[in-house]
Amino acid sequence: MGKIKVDMKKYILCVDQGTTSTRSIVYDNFGNVVSSASKGITQYYPHPGWVEHNPEEIYDSVIVTAVDALTKADVSIKEIEGIGITNQRETTVAWDRSGTPAYNAIVWQCRRTAGLCKSLEKQYGSEIYSKTGLKIDAYFSATKLKWILDNVAGARERAQKGELLFGTIDSYILYRLTGGKVHATDYTNASRTMLYDIHNLRWDKSLLKIFDIPECMLPKVYPSSHEYGYATEFRIPVLSIAGDQQASLFGHLCVGEGMLKTTYGTGCFMLMNTGDKAISSKNGLLTTLAASISEKPQYALEGSVFMGGATVQWLRDELKIIDTAAQSEQCALNVGDNGGVYLVPAFTGLGAPYWDGDARAAIVGLTRGTGRDHIVRAALEGIAYQVCDVAFAMEQDAGKKILSLEVDGGATANDFLMQFQSDMLAAPVIRPENAEVTTLGVFYLSALKCGMFSSVAQLTELTRRDDVFYPSANERKRVALLEGWKTAVKRVR
Repeated sequence: MGKIKVDMKKYILCVDQGTTSTRSIVYDNFGNVVSSASKGITQYYPHPGWVEHNPEEIYDSVIVTAVDALTKADVSIKEIEGIGITNQRETTVAWDRSGTPAYNAIVWQCRRTAGLCKSLEKQYGSEIYSKTGLKIDAYFSATKLKWILDNVAGARERAQKGELLFGTIDSYILYRLTGGKVHATDYTNASRTMLYDIHNLRWDKSLLKIFDIPECMLPKVYPSSHEYGYATEFRIPVLSIAGDQQASLFGHLCVGEGMLKTTYGTGCFMLMNTGDKAISSKNGLLTTLAASISEKPQYALEGSVFMGGATVQWLRDELKIIDTAAQSEQCALNVGDNGGVYLVPAFTGLGAPYWDGDARAAIVGLTRGTGRDHIVRAALEGIAYQVCDVAFAMEQDAGKKILSLEVDGGATANDFLMQFQSDMLAAPVIRPENAEVTTLGVFYLSALKCGMFSSVAQLTELTRRDDVFYPSANERKRVALLEGWKTAVKRVR
């Protein structure tokens, strides 16, 4: 294994364009954060269940935070080797060749096309799943784009003439950064559109016909680690693009088959690397493309939990039984166990592996002796149980025992939750020192592309762990708690 070059400091600018904010971070060639800057993104809710962003505001936030981070870093442009972009994934933009959006970006959370998805499921569900690894859902890009073409005046005609382009947020940012010279995306983002054949690595003509989308709108697709083009404003090449969850998987260096990570955000997102095998799930999981450093594709299984940190927010903002999210840890520790209480946080239905949109949240097992602390503890445990549900489904699909779980996201600061997660999984839970794992992923991808590192193996020299939580619960107790959770879930469906 070659040693990291230390003769001269080099840097990479990483942009994380998320659902609620944009962050730009400058990394040095040791993987250290040199500087960062962030800016919030306005959320628009034109109708119940609709969520939109202004693409112009998003692009402006990228420029503002990038300039701010570079200024704080106090390094010359010549020392910046490249730019890495990671992004909210399924969010959909259509724009003209001048870069002007035809409509607001329709955000991945938006449910306006749920009815259309339901009507398509029976006829096309199996074809779409077999080609894309995705279930038909308003979550993904295809029906969002169809909605724009069908509902924005003149959009379909302009698209057919080649005047309108489509992309996920990364694609729009890249187009603007390169002055309209590059219309492209990467494998990971393409695989979230419901239009991309993940087995043959191409836009699928049959799927385009189903959704009535002109092929001329679509970006070219490349591996995540790739020289996409020059950002004219900065005179720096864009060297990597990856959707946020796949970037996080790579940031954890989950590059071996069977390695997995969970991001604990508003929801929880779990991905397991399955190497060069696209595993078709029998347990309600999605198959997706992982970040890759060559044209040879890498695959992952993915499962989403709708309510992660949002469950704790509900305790704070709606029930008002805690003042801060951090307070939940002490509440949980105040009681020796859950007192038989289970909180199933199906506020918006249940995600993987149930995919039950009609399920609703419930607290079960209440007695006269139940107190606030039991309910708070049950909420934290409910997050961990949902992650277990996804993890056990992955074990079955992949035929591999989970040996450890890499974690990131805000809720990982809760030591009680991390320990309980380890206990229920019966596997170590590993929390990294650098919480910015998503940007770390595109830093690694960019650094490999420009030769800052010669191999993935070399990157392991940079890995720094904060804590490892080892399972401590006895097996009998673990099984009993998991059975109690299963019973509670049955009650809400």
